[in-house]
Amino acid sequence: MKPASTDIDSDASLTRARSLFTEYWGHEDLRPLQQEAVSAVLGGRDTLLVLPTGGGKSVCYQLPALVRDRPVVVLSPLVSLMKDQVDGLRASGIRAAALHGLLSDEERRETVRDFVGGGLSLLYLAPERLALGSLRSILGDAEPCLIAIDEAHCISQWGHDFRPDYRRLADIREQMPEIPILACTATATPRVREDIVTQLRLDDPVRVVGSIDRPNLVFRVLPRSDATAQIVEVLRRHEGDACIVYAQTRAETERIASALRSRGFDAAHYHAGMTGEERSSVHEAFQADRLPVVVATVAFGMGIDRSDVRCVVHATMPKSLEHYQQEAGRAGRDGLAAECVLLHAASDVVRWQGLVERSAEEAIIQGGDEDVVMRNAAAQLDLLQETTAWCRSTRCRHRALVEYFGHEWVESEDASGCGACDVCLGEVDLLEDPGTIARKIVSCVARLANLDQRFGAGHVADVLVGSRSQRVLELRHDELSTHGILKEFARAQVVDLIGQLVALDVLARTPGDRPVVMPGPDARAVLRSELEVELVRPAPVRESRRRSSSGRDATDFEGVERPLFEALRARRRELAAERAKPAYVIATDAVLRDLARVRPSTVETMASIRGFGRRKLAEFGPALLEVLDAWESDHGGGRDRLDEG
Repeated sequence: MKPASTDIDSDASLTRARSLFTEYWGHEDLRPLQQEAVSAVLGGRDTLLVLPTGGGKSVCYQLPALVRDRPVVVLSPLVSLMKDQVDGLRASGIRAAALHGLLSDEERRETVRDFVGGGLSLLYLAPERLALGSLRSILGDAEPCLIAIDEAHCISQWGHDFRPDYRRLADIREQMPEIPILACTATATPRVREDIVTQLRLDDPVRVVGSIDRPNLVFRVLPRSDATAQIVEVLRRHEGDACIVYAQTRAETERIASALRSRGFDAAHYHAGMTGEERSSVHEAFQADRLPVVVATVAFGMGIDRSDVRCVVHATMPKSLEHYQQEAGRAGRDGLAAECVLLHAASDVVRWQGLVERSAEEAIIQGGDEDVVMRNAAAQLDLLQETTAWCRSTRCRHRALVEYFGHEWVESEDASGCGACDVCLGEVDLLEDPGTIARKIVSCVARLANLDQRFGAGHVADVLVGSRSQRVLELRHDELSTHGILKEFARAQVVDLIGQLVALDVLARTPGDRPVVMPGPDARAVLRSELEVELVRPAPVRESRRRSSSGRDATDFEGVERPLFEALRARRRELAAERAKPAYVIATDAVLRDLARVRPSTVETMASIRGFGRRKLAEFGPALLEVLDAWESDHGGGRDRLDEG
């Protein structure tokens, strides 16, 4: 490992970093945790950086390349994410390229020549590329000043996206011990953080860990009843905005996208079963702001680097809170208010359990160490249980996530909660007399068990609501004393209540594809009224939910004429199309919002807008100024309103 720089060198390097940050990124100064990470890297230290999505992790490995005037190698798992970051860097005047399997032989040779010849400041690589011996030699010859590993949680066996290729990254330390490593991730529990340090063999790393809380995100969790109708209801609140809908399977992405199109939405599906050309077409249309809604599989991932996603919907429950934090975190990266809605059902848990168990069986058949495989499967099932508990909880969702990831929750001064989740907004209703309802459900399950008859949640619900279906009548379950004792509820509501009781260990559900419900560990205590339970029934969605600011410290659109903002978005879309670049590369929604609020009268006064770097100001400023001039001519309202910005 290289020795740390002297204090004088460090101060000079940090001063230069701030200057370059202002010049290329258009921000006055680094955030405190960014500064800490950049200082550590410039001092030659290994560093573990955990910042939430939108927290500015990429700057921490992009800046050192400019400060040191030596290249940085970035290892990233997603080709689409590499491409987006490279596009953004080039638009800002920074030399960058990506090396991956989708390039032609000539494109790969040209990229390597540029890198070795000193023509690149940043080279992005997929971890699989490091398996090539010649590439390792090339990296060493180029003398990079830093190796950055993005999505570093992928190296951890406890992480939510374990990838064997990432495990081989530990070899970098042996082959290039003098080059510092920066490991970055948006989500990592304390256990995952320790695993990253151990697996990458980081040398006494500086640990920079920010809170994962995203106060501008509004979390809502709803039992899934009619998924399509529920998704449509959410998307109606975000007409014209960028929205992502996550589904578990390829077939579901296609079905949901088709249903949305039939209801008037401009939507497309995206999954790994599509051709590369089809995926690129959807991805580029979404990035260029030509396609507002994408329905995608969570397993494949989209590598979205767009900052103005206003809504993320999960049509099914993710298998871990790490997954959910990553995926939901793609909303509102510009700091503006965004909505994250998760639809869940008991069948989600059953499906994930089946996938985990089948995967473990296949790994053992293929020769995997049975003890290791079973430990990994048990860890995944634990993560699934944590996710189920979060969905069923009546606690503040922001607080629960913060504490899950090992951080301390800071209560607001008025102790009113986060103000940005369904629980704290008063949208989750506790059922009256939950003990009586729980006892009725448990009694029905127990009676069926006493008859040596066990059924799934759907049939139990049929009995409880008083259904006279053919199956209920054939089995004579209409004669049970529990038949119809919850007739005031809909069948779907009772199925949800059964799921809540399973999450509370009052009921249990067998594994496998056709699970049955049975009394759980706490069933007897509930029947005897020795254990109190809480059961929730989410309130219906209210039309008033869409609002400009929906969270602690969320940046809103106060003082902004929305038609002017939309006009600026339209001009941005044209500029992006002319250059075949993602729209966010031209300017983020936050920049357009501030332009619409301040309404600068010259390109020079545009420099006051945070996030508009020197090069972008020169290239795109005049075109955006035309929109502001036209608005002032037609509507008036004043210019250069800096005191309001």
